[in-house]
Amino acid sequence: MNTVRTTDEESAGVRKVAVVTGAGSGIGRAVAVELLTAGWSVALAGRRPEPLAETAAAAPAGGGTALTVRADVSRPEDVAALFGAVRDRFGRLDLLFNNAGTFGPGGVPVEELPYEAWRHVVDTNLNGAFLCAQAAYRQMKEQDPRGGRIINNGSISAHTPRPHSVAYTATKHALTGLTKSLSLDGRRYGIAVGQIDIGNAATDMTAGMQTGALQANGETAPEPVMDVADVARTVRHMAELPLEANVQFATVMATAMPYVGRG
Repeated sequence: MNTVRTTDEESAGVRKVAVVTGAGSGIGRAVAVELLTAGWSVALAGRRPEPLAETAAAAPAGGGTALTVRADVSRPEDVAALFGAVRDRFGRLDLLFNNAGTFGPGGVPVEELPYEAWRHVVDTNLNGAFLCAQAAYRQMKEQDPRGGRIINNGSISAHTPRPHSVAYTATKHALTGLTKSLSLDGRRYGIAVGQIDIGNAATDMTAGMQTGALQANGETAPEPVMDVADVARTVRHMAELPLEANVQFATVMATAMPYVGRG
């Protein structure tokens, strides 16, 4: 079921329109709230309706419009329904924040990783990102005025892996190729595509890092984290650039995390 939160100040054709996948928690929630606070109309997409409603409620009154849409990005029919709902409700699309993702089973060596677990991570992180980007691309290409922006949520793991992270790391490396290819193909249509690579934002997914995370040398050590709001502000900056300008790749990380020199 789709639900809508509107404001009296909404004016059709004035507000920018965004889709945020994985909007029910973590980085997705922080980015969605940041955009809503700034006056964007935002479609909040995720597999569970209740967290999406909580995200919509977290935005202050007087901001943008929130549309919640239950969607599993690994299912083509769900993605088609999501972007159809956005087109019907708002009439256009200015931004896709391709954020939905999963790490998969943590701490599992490659020789023990079940194929089903590998496939789940690939379906969510890579296939889901492709399906959403394809749907956004089609709409941005045909709408008037034409164009828009896609921001893919990569990761520090798009550059350097953690131990026992083969599925997550492989998909995040592949996402970089997706970003580059979409960026090239989108030029003629005014579609700007970039990627934000995030390291140790404080979310439920990274909660255990402050007590101890497995390092490349086999030791377990605590790692610093950063406020997820700093990620959200960076995404908003990328999103609000004119289409003539693009942040192709941005890395936002906890300053002292073991990335530079990891391994």
